[in-house]
Amino acid sequence: MTSLTLTNRTALVTGGGTGIGRAIALALSRAGARVAITYRSHEPDQELLDQLSAQGDPLAVAVDATSPTEVAHVAALVRETFGTLDILVNNVGGLVQRATLRQLDLDLWHQVLAVNLDTTFLMTQHLLPSISTDHGRIINVASLAGHTGGHPGALAYATSKAGIFGFTRALSREVADRGITVNALAPGFIEATPFHDTFTTAASKAATIETIPVGRAGRPDDVASVVEWLASDGSAFVTGTVIDINGGQYLR
Repeated sequence: MTSLTLTNRTALVTGGGTGIGRAIALALSRAGARVAITYRSHEPDQELLDQLSAQGDPLAVAVDATSPTEVAHVAALVRETFGTLDILVNNVGGLVQRATLRQLDLDLWHQVLAVNLDTTFLMTQHLLPSISTDHGRIINVASLAGHTGGHPGALAYATSKAGIFGFTRALSREVADRGITVNALAPGFIEATPFHDTFTTAASKAATIETIPVGRAGRPDDVASVVEWLASDGSAFVTGTVIDINGGQYLR
């Protein structure tokens, strides 16, 4: 059996200040990794920084991950701080706002794709040269909406998350011979996140939970535990996959 220990590994979690990203950063740190995070609107709280400091001085960088210049700056900081990066978790993303096809204009369409898909591309492209060729891991956080289309008004969001599936599969083939794995996650309804606090009504939450066979909403830790495994040596033969985390709500 291989261990889930991540001692002496380094990780960057984008959007790590809150919700799923925060839980991922904490899980990787508890497993022994030295973790850096990026954030934009959700600045990390002191409790998070204190816990991350157990593995060394925490690196938390404010960044607009849709900006090539700012992403290049993050990549330079990671190289300066860590040298080699072992784990990249592309977690930045968001719905921005609900809009049907009739309501979407081109600016909003581009904004949603930029927040979800451009960020994944830019972070990966700039950081790939720093990723370890012995046990490198790239983990992209997509969404169940990429499979199902999501709730009404999620057209652009679902499209961008489905794009992450394709990006993951294609990149996994490009970097497999370098010892780097690339996988994606498709979380379903995960409570206690800014996404649902902002865009989902209490009635919609309750109705959604009724459709989940395990009988509850997901929690950020449900996603973080899968990331912890994908980051470990135990997942070395897993690449190009999309792992569904939805309590049986959607089965392929």
